[in-house]
Amino acid sequence: QIDYTGTEPSSPCNKCLNVSWDSTPPCTCIINFTLEHSFESNVFMYYGLSNFYQNHRRYVKSRDDSQLNGDNSSLLNPSKECEPYRTNEDKPIAPCGAIANSMFNDTLELYRIDNGTEISITLIKKGIAWWTDKNVKFRNPTGDGNNLAALFQGTTKPVNWRKAVYMLDEEADNNGFINEDFIVWMRTAALPTFRKLYRLIERKNNLQPTLQAGKYFLNITYNYPVHSFDGRKRMILSTISWMGGKNPFLGIAYITVGSICFFLGVVLLIIHHKYGNRNTSADIPN
Repeated sequence: QIDYTGTEPSSPCNKCLNVSWDSTPPCTCIINFTLEHSFESNVFMYYGLSNFYQNHRRYVKSRDDSQLNGDNSSLLNPSKECEPYRTNEDKPIAPCGAIANSMFNDTLELYRIDNGTEISITLIKKGIAWWTDKNVKFRNPTGDGNNLAALFQGTTKPVNWRKAVYMLDEEADNNGFINEDFIVWMRTAALPTFRKLYRLIERKNNLQPTLQAGKYFLNITYNYPVHSFDGRKRMILSTISWMGGKNPFLGIAYITVGSICFFLGVVLLIIHHKYGNRNTSADIPN
């Protein structure tokens, strides 16, 4: 895990901490780190946020699923649940709502240093969203032609976005409402500290590891503000084994519930041993 919030004065990203999110050009910073061990299989790159409550009731409801599913009438007349991010300058916002408006927009680039040479690590941006989200729940508006700018005509971008929704990617199958970064963000997290899949790093061959042990650096385009609510940002590299990935929550939950059950079992056993053999006969002795 690489924390790049920048609250520490010694952090390379400290210079970006109080820079406005819409500054031009955006603030960038570089963090060097070393991998002690190689990553042999496919690697998953996540971004993590802390103290960010995506589970707030009004926040979770602040979206229009019909609009996100490509309904043309909802595109121009979003649900009132999206207020106050329903319209801007008398134009409907697409996508509307607080969830879309707060979409994570830092850019993370990974490089390996090999004998003084910077080697860019290929980060795959497709295949990070759930299949049902990508192919069922999210759809672009329909109409004549495939020009997304024309299909979204009459709408405006969310207040905190730099670009319109039809400019999220140059590839048509990853643009608009079906952009996978956008889809991943729209699946809200249950806890205030969470991570979301950002990119994939695929293994090229069986002769070399996906990420070799050695020196790396993370090039960050720092856009997303978290300092105002005491949040933190981090980049996470993870891989999986034949048993799956690391999930400490389940282990902690199982141990906690098991310990409680064991404790209650001991208490009930003591109660039964102490009071279970008492004479409960209602007969009155002579």
